[in-house]
Amino acid sequence: SPTEAAEVIVDDPNAIILDIRTPEEFYAGTIEGSINIDFYADDFAAQLDRLDKDANYVMYCNSGNRSGEAMDIFADLEFQSVTEIDGGIQAWYADGLPVVAP
Repeated sequence: SPTEAAEVIVDDPNAIILDIRTPEEFYAGTIEGSINIDFYADDFAAQLDRLDKDANYVMYCNSGNRSGEAMDIFADLEFQSVTEIDGGIQAWYADGLPVVAP
C-alpha cells in the first residue's frame, strides 16, 4: 500500500525511489527523491539492468498497471528488493501523501 511504501522510504533513507511514468507525468508531480525511468522507453530494461541489483527499491507508476508489468522485468534482472506501490501515485495521492515538483 502507499502507506507501507512510505514507511519503507522513511525506514531506509538509502532506498531508491523509481518513478516509471513518462517524463511528462513525472514533471507533473512526483514522490520526493524519485528517479524517472520511463517504462515506455525502448531501453527500459537496459536502464534497469545498469542499476544496483542489491539496493532497496520503491517503484511506482500512475495506477499500478505499468509497475505490475515492470515487476516481472525486475525479477528477470534478479533485483533483490523491490517494493511496488499498489495503485501507483494515484493511490499515493488518495492516501494524502506528499508529492513535489521535480
